Amino acid sequence: MNRFPNSKISSENNKCSLEVCCDKMSLIIYNNLTKKKEEFIPIEEGKVKLYVCGVTVYDDIHMGHARSMIVFDTLVRYLRFIGYDVTHVTNFTDVDDKIINKANKEGTDPLELSARYIERYFEDADSLGIKRADIYPKASESMAPIIEMIEEIIANGFAYPTPDGSVYFEVRKVKEYGKLSKQKLDSMESSGRVVLDEQKKDPMDFAVWKGAKSGECSWDSPWGKGRPGWHIECSAMIKQYLGDKIDIHGGGSDLIFPHHENEILQTEAVTHDMLANYWMHNGMLQVKDEKMSKSLNNFFRVRDVSKKFDSNTIRFYFLNTHYSSPLAYGEDMLTEAQSALKRLKNNYAELLDYSKKGPGADDDSCDILESARYRFMDAMNDDINTSIAIEVMFELARSTNKMMADKSLSKRTAAKIIKMIDEFNTILGILPEDDDMKDDGTADAAMGVLIELRKELRARKQYDLADMIRNKLAEAGIVLEDSADGMKWKKM
Repeated sequence: MNRFPNSKISSENNKCSLEVCCDKMSLIIYNNLTKKKEEFIPIEEGKVKLYVCGVTVYDDIHMGHARSMIVFDTLVRYLRFIGYDVTHVTNFTDVDDKIINKANKEGTDPLELSARYIERYFEDADSLGIKRADIYPKASESMAPIIEMIEEIIANGFAYPTPDGSVYFEVRKVKEYGKLSKQKLDSMESSGRVVLDEQKKDPMDFAVWKGAKSGECSWDSPWGKGRPGWHIECSAMIKQYLGDKIDIHGGGSDLIFPHHENEILQTEAVTHDMLANYWMHNGMLQVKDEKMSKSLNNFFRVRDVSKKFDSNTIRFYFLNTHYSSPLAYGEDMLTEAQSALKRLKNNYAELLDYSKKGPGADDDSCDILESARYRFMDAMNDDINTSIAIEVMFELARSTNKMMADKSLSKRTAAKIIKMIDEFNTILGILPEDDDMKDDGTADAAMGVLIELRKELRARKQYDLADMIRNKLAEAGIVLEDSADGMKWKKM
């Protein structure tokens, strides 16, 4: 299969196109199920079925959620970039103890509370430049497939109902429990990871259906009124929207046990086949060596952080570290990310200017293009290594800055580099994706007038007015710089 059929850079006039440079590459993914890197081979050629565990909607999303969302948004962007038809499903847990408890405190309906936070989730996700998933199923709207799956699990001998109307999965009926987390059942029990309940046959059994309690929202079922357990909703949603088996299952590393482990049990008890061929997990965002979470009350809401830092900076901060590694959170680190990203933004703006005003001679050499493309794609194909891909962009910036300074870069090659950076950015989303950095010449013309006016004011020794122009432009995010070609302007 040609991995790069959709490359927009490729053209008859560009001999070092993305296809020529990179068509022999294969995407390699670290599979948490096998604990090794493997070549990605989809179930169906050219198509990818991806499920990513979403959030429990009882509050605004925090930066820990944002990391997972951006990681898998980038994965989807890249898969589509290299030509795959991706079906991306992310769920909402809108029926849960935390939702019920908060709704009771507020005196509101639990589903009204979760609907409010789903709406705010999309506002925050959009503010981070996250592309929408294809399907966002909700637990509250998936009762029929959930109940049907539980019935199949019982019929196959892996679950049992209890007098209180609950249904439990019988874990000792499964030989490979712990194959994702690489833990043995006995060690899980001895570590205290059990919930004591006299209704269970075994302390390790977990609820796939919870019998209704007074004051809780509930649905009718063959076992009486109740609501689904946490794990079963994902198994049922995957089966409903993506089928018995999927290509990639994603989520935070904190979900490996027990959530993803239990998903595997439930699905395989029904399908008798693997739930997913590849398991990908992002590392946790940490605050003082503990994972960021609402339960620990050490979280920072996305909408609060976004008041100080733009979406490009936030994405850059996350993607500048490999997705599977833990990442320390701090405002000082975001400030550093903002400063570093500014160098890429400035380089891009200078390339735009140079592509209009630079020398016209072009020897058709595309070594710098070919090298940057190849190394960028090689990094992304190596388990979505965005940190190396970003370093390639910085190396390209350093090279082109030097070439622009000594006029060894033609404006035609500069234009090709801009086009290539645009393609990189469709994957990473770390530079503005709109036309903020590009214009039809109007901004250049307007700035030319201001620069000439300031020059005239200085000639007349009206330095206070000349300085006022510079200061006002700085407040608007525009800096004036002296160069060999005269005064230049750029966005900060």
